[in-house]
Amino acid sequence: MSGAERAPRADTDLAASGAGGVWQARYFWVTLGAVAMIFLAATQALAVTTVMPLVATDLGGDALYAVAFSGTLATSVIGMVAVGAWCDRRDPVLPLATSVALFVAGLVIAGSAPSMEVLVLGRLLQGLGTGGQTVALYVVVARVYPPALHGRVFAAFSAAWVIPSIVGPLLAGFVAEQLHWRWVFFGVAVLTLVAFTMVYLRLRGLTLRIDDPGHAPVGRRLALASVVAAGALALSLAGEAGAWTGVVVVVALIAIALAIRPLLPPGTLRARRGLPSVVLMRALIAGALFGAEIYVPYLLIDEYGFSATAAGFGLTAAALLWAAGAEVQGRFGDRLGNARISLIGASLLAAAALVAAATAAWHLPAWTIIAGWSLAGAGMGLMYPRLTVLTLAYSTPQNQGFNSSALSISDSIGAAASIAVMGLTFVALKATDASFPAVFLIAAALAVLAVVPGLRMGRVAEAGPADGAVTGPATVAD
Repeated sequence: MSGAERAPRADTDLAASGAGGVWQARYFWVTLGAVAMIFLAATQALAVTTVMPLVATDLGGDALYAVAFSGTLATSVIGMVAVGAWCDRRDPVLPLATSVALFVAGLVIAGSAPSMEVLVLGRLLQGLGTGGQTVALYVVVARVYPPALHGRVFAAFSAAWVIPSIVGPLLAGFVAEQLHWRWVFFGVAVLTLVAFTMVYLRLRGLTLRIDDPGHAPVGRRLALASVVAAGALALSLAGEAGAWTGVVVVVALIAIALAIRPLLPPGTLRARRGLPSVVLMRALIAGALFGAEIYVPYLLIDEYGFSATAAGFGLTAAALLWAAGAEVQGRFGDRLGNARISLIGASLLAAAALVAAATAAWHLPAWTIIAGWSLAGAGMGLMYPRLTVLTLAYSTPQNQGFNSSALSISDSIGAAASIAVMGLTFVALKATDASFPAVFLIAAALAVLAVVPGLRMGRVAEAGPADGAVTGPATVAD
């Protein structure tokens, strides 16, 4: 029996068909707990974006501001690789538990940090847990839910970002003002443990180990992941190198490109048809969105006098349309097809970046960038869950961990490298009026470039061994 036909051994209910959706009794607690974990990760990310200016001022750490973001993304690569390999060798429950422990420990360290250096250390540890948690949840989805429900699960994950986007900035500002910014970290830590308990209690009685586990060399992959993470951190700190900044940037980018290749499907950097293009597109759109997104509230504060909390609401419309796009993808993605989703999604993302650039360049009203940036959310809602569904459809039970980690690695490194490069560009042009427009134009260029792999993602049902794929769900096609 082929890997595509063999289901992991689970109880009869969980191995049944997807009739009834992801909220039926047999999946309810897994869905609820997993969505809650995504919800809390989103809450934490948006809350930290809102309060980080206060943190940097309180701890005197303006020089490490960007590293507090990009460092978390960089170390997440190590967590992704370790947990991906771990999941390919056994069931995903213990890897998920370990990832949650690291994530919570990082939050506690950051929340109690006496200096910006210690806070960054906590954020680096948090990144290890975040990366591992993401991959482990993807593998849980692959082994617990039937393929027919994968699109619905990832649409629910995307929708879990909506409420944090609405209440997250306001809640973070309220907590920082009424209690302290430290409780933004402590509160998420406690609630994450509650959410994980929901998932753990349902999964611990299941047999999710596969029959023929993979035996890829883990040590080499971890070493390469460490080089990638170090390269991303070097990019973030390149601005401190003075006259050597350009050299540090070039060396770091070369190191990342060389070390990341074995961690991704063969041909990813060449946009090879099939899974490699899926992974490459994820890196490009993540770089475009997350690299530019942190400058949206920055622009509203710096140029329009918004408070930190009010500026956070500049991202709310984008989050709402992200959820709407994810719902459209979940219901009509097969009808739209991969190529059309790629074109529409990338076009919306590029348009949002161009509107933001025009707003910054010509000092248009603040509502222009708020409304324009919502297009980015719509585009990402269409593309993001679709890319995850395709990754699982291209996978066998033996490489679900590797492929899920590859997708997450491309996501994090695309975002981390973009944040670093945009940050260097922004600082270099800070004395001019071109700083904000330049950042958003870089994002627009990445979105346009994403169309290339977007048109080469292929039909899963037609993918052959050359694509590293097996026969996937018949519904996943162009």
